[in-house]
Amino acid sequence: MPQTAKAPLDADEERVTRAQRLLIQLGAALVSRPFDTHTHDQLRAFLAKDADGVLASLATLQQRPETELRRRIDELAGHTLQPFGDSV
Repeated sequence: MPQTAKAPLDADEERVTRAQRLLIQLGAALVSRPFDTHTHDQLRAFLAKDADGVLASLATLQQRPETELRRRIDELAGHTLQPFGDSV
């Protein structure tokens, strides 16, 4: 299978993606070790330092029109998505 170069994430996409990964990791850590103070400190630090910027980036991404979102997904995934309801 040929290797295709995927488009790089823009700043908002990068910020939201990194935050999502971090929060999933922290959530899993809280489930497996609910009283781990290091995990709580990491979550507090994220909420104090990064959460506002991530929420602003998420709002920016959510304001994109559907056609732009579909085009961007196509670029990132390396293939074309069909609109809902269209037959192949």
